[in-house]
Amino acid sequence: MNYPLWEVPLLGGGIVIAIIAIAHVFVSHFAVGGGLFLVLTERKALREGNRELLAYMKGHARFFILLTLVFGAVSGVGIWFAIALAHPGGTSLLIRTFVWGWAIEWCFFLIEIAAALIYYYGWDRLSPKTHLRMGWIYFIAAYMSLVVINGILSFMLTPGRWLETQNFWHGILNPSYFSSLLLRTGVAISLTGLYALLTASGIRADSMRARQVRYAAKWVFAGFTIMPLAGLWYLFAIPAAARAIAFGGAPPVTIFLGLSLGISFFLLVFTWLLAWRNPARFSQALAALFLVVGFAVTGTSEWVREAVRKPYVIYGTMYSNGILPQQRKQIDEAGFLPLARWATVAEVTPSNRLKAGEEIFRFQCASCHTVGGYNGIRPLIQGWRESFIGAQLKNLDELKGFMPPFMGADEERRALAHYLASLWGFPPESTPVPVQEASR
Repeated sequence: MNYPLWEVPLLGGGIVIAIIAIAHVFVSHFAVGGGLFLVLTERKALREGNRELLAYMKGHARFFILLTLVFGAVSGVGIWFAIALAHPGGTSLLIRTFVWGWAIEWCFFLIEIAAALIYYYGWDRLSPKTHLRMGWIYFIAAYMSLVVINGILSFMLTPGRWLETQNFWHGILNPSYFSSLLLRTGVAISLTGLYALLTASGIRADSMRARQVRYAAKWVFAGFTIMPLAGLWYLFAIPAAARAIAFGGAPPVTIFLGLSLGISFFLLVFTWLLAWRNPARFSQALAALFLVVGFAVTGTSEWVREAVRKPYVIYGTMYSNGILPQQRKQIDEAGFLPLARWATVAEVTPSNRLKAGEEIFRFQCASCHTVGGYNGIRPLIQGWRESFIGAQLKNLDELKGFMPPFMGADEERRALAHYLASLWGFPPESTPVPVQEASR
């Protein structure tokens, strides 16, 4: 309401954020778990005096650096651009609340970059002891970056006592903080195993390839050992209303949750059958397929995490359309359009009902819905006439608990209903007053 709208045809701003964020999460968790993989595996090679393993690790480190520092950094910047354009109000609130958290995280990120570059270019130049220390510095900085970011991400669903105190630490160490951190640690370790399967399966020497494929599979198993318990803990830490959305409250969310769990289970089983039991025959093409499946699990899981937060972008604080719950009374009394700074229509008149309704749709609905693309409103209201849409809008948050309430004057609600009905070509009804309201 206080910011201009970023319109992305067919996709909508939310799906642009999702595409960038899922890709970033898939790589950034590898950046954390992969750091631990580097130091533990190098230490193992040094203790065993295994030159083959050291040579493999040098190649794996090159792959790791290129993927995490280049793609990870670029996609991280992309997230900032996307969220600032799609949800400027939510982004502003997060920056104002956690400005020192962001600053600290960026410091850790700079340490990550410096340590990673020294680690990579230090192969055969630094002493083994110093080289390992650089690896540990990288891993600790990367994990501390996760420690901070996890607090901000989990805050968006469980702000907890921050709602009353506005205290930084109450926001960071919110009710789902520790379960979320443990869950993300498990994800980081298992994804590291999947990436390691890709590099290990490319080793030419048969015996070495088989050993490293099994070693990489152990990392997948280790991550999956952590995730079930952490996931259950997380589910009990989130609000009951959010949990209800995941378990039947919104069928698409339940389906995606089932997909996430089901695909994860099959990924675990096939890692055991193909990578652990038959490591010598495990090919790089198969490893690449495992990574694609891992990406699908990451995508469905992150989608569910975002979906259960509805109707909020920051739970209990800001609706997904950027309006604050405490603004409802003022908007209902004064009308939405006069308060919408960037709307091109200031009020509803008999001659501009269609345009006014479109403007209200843009600022109250378009953060989640397109007209005919992703999550399009047009197919969702197929066959609905104007009076029926008006009645739905009047009780929107009660009928669909994952949607924000409509806010505005009665004539604005009727204008929105008029615009939505026009998407299917229904002629204006003889009276703009909804049936339920007219019967009073």
